[in-house]
Order: sequence, then C-alpha cells, then structure tokens
Amino acid sequence: MTVHVTDVPDEQRFEARDESGELMGVSYYDVIGTTVAFTHTEVDERFEGQGIAGALTRSALDAVRAQGNRRVAALCPYVKAWIARHPDYQDLLAAS
Repeated sequence: MTVHVTDVPDEQRFEARDESGELMGVSYYDVIGTTVAFTHTEVDERFEGQGIAGALTRSALDAVRAQGNRRVAALCPYVKAWIARHPDYQDLLAAS
C-alpha cells in the first residue's frame, strides 16, 4: 500500500492518505518559534498494524528536516518512541 503524507498547516497536522485519497492517519503539531511540537498521532483502526504511523512520522520528520532551521519536540508518545528507535532522527530533537 502506498502512503501519501502531506502537511496541512491550516489544521496543524500531517495527513496520511492512501492512493484513493482516503484519510488513514494524522499527526498533530504546534509550531512554537522554530520548534515543531508533535502532540498526537492517530491511525484509523481499519489501517492499524500496517505501518501507517511509522510512514507518517518519518515523512513528517523529513519535512521538518527539509526546512533546515526547525527542531522537534516529541510530546506525542508515539513520535517520541519512534525517534528513540531511529537514531538518525535524534538530531532533530530540541534541547529540553
């Protein structure tokens, strides 16, 4: 299954959709200065266990990295755990 992730800044969330455009999951965030604080990630129960949350998180963090001057506050337990398992993304974390 192909997962398409897009940033929807007006709703302060990244969305994961399938090929047909169906919403599979979201990751909410707040922007505070140069920090993107991920607050909550959820996947529709029909798509759980299919790697949607991981693809969503990776794409969202890649988008933050691409902005160059942003850092991440992983307030969402899923995002926090995902970053802990992927050391190549730990450089994005804002200082505590």
